[in-house]
Amino acid sequence: QLQFVESGGGLVQPGGSLRLSCEAPGFTFEFYDIGWFRQVPGKEHEGVSCISSPDSNRKYAEFVKGRFTIWRDNGKSTAYLQMDNLTPDDTAVYSCAIVDHCGTDYNIEPIDSTSWGQGTQVTVSS
Repeated sequence: QLQFVESGGGLVQPGGSLRLSCEAPGFTFEFYDIGWFRQVPGKEHEGVSCISSPDSNRKYAEFVKGRFTIWRDNGKSTAYLQMDNLTPDDTAVYSCAIVDHCGTDYNIEPIDSTSWGQGTQVTVSS
């Protein structure tokens, strides 16, 4: 079962930046829309951003618009999330997953069969 490998998290001060990566080794990455999600203890995964394939249409949750940027490199089977102007509210474990559709008419939701990887911890604190 597919599990992505996320990396790039860490501890950063408010206003700082991080770049997350999400790899899918050996997976036909280019055929799928990919989403970034985050989870805090006791809550469900929350959609952050997604990017479609092959046209790379992007969608962002309202709470990250203007601060986060998503892109993908199909040749490397990798998706990225650049996070700028981070706030303590962005503290969470960030993971990626396939989404059925990435577009203005759809919520950022993982497919039903998602098997979550370990994710990467992002902590924003002074």
